[in-house]
Amino acid sequence: MRVIAYVDGFNLYFGLKDSNYHRFYWLNIQAMIRNLLREYQQLVVTKYFTARISGPEKGDSSKFAQDLEAKRRRQAVFLEALETVGGLVIFYGHYLREKVQCRNCGRVWNDHEEKMTDVNIATEMLTDAFEDKFDTALLVTADSDLVPTIRALKRLFPTKQIVVFFPPGRYSAQLKIVADRQLTIGRGTLAKSQFPDRIIKADGHVLERPQRWR
Repeated sequence: MRVIAYVDGFNLYFGLKDSNYHRFYWLNIQAMIRNLLREYQQLVVTKYFTARISGPEKGDSSKFAQDLEAKRRRQAVFLEALETVGGLVIFYGHYLREKVQCRNCGRVWNDHEEKMTDVNIATEMLTDAFEDKFDTALLVTADSDLVPTIRALKRLFPTKQIVVFFPPGRYSAQLKIVADRQLTIGRGTLAKSQFPDRIIKADGHVLERPQRWR
């Protein structure tokens, strides 16, 4: 049974963050997907959807700028590690920063929002289904915005299976209703799907697990 995996990168990351699973951030996404498969399933490709964190902007406080730059560098190392994995393709959306104001106290702070992931996932899932590239779509997310996409897939391709894996600390009752099967990614799967602490690329460059992720 042919499987294509679609991974919502930010939804997975914030699930790990909210679960205090920082030690699992150095996650080999392809290894995780393979550890989720059943023995009769064959992985065609893993599609990972994310957005690159933007750097500091003029007017940022020094502490905010330092923290943001550190996050950007950790993400860059992680994405570079993913690029060494065969059978995995990365799709990029946009990472936007906007000012948010509290309606009660009036305090203003910077917030970030990732854009286009749900649209990119929906586009890829529907395209792959129309081109008959999978029998089962394995979707890693708890974003209910993808419910209409799953409904359309089930209506147009009733023999294709949609299996949803919720990230740790994430759940969607709406996704549970429309999916053929749903499970939660467990700690054990995350633990055995980690990259080695040091990855040596083909050109000899060494990538190391960020210290804060140990």
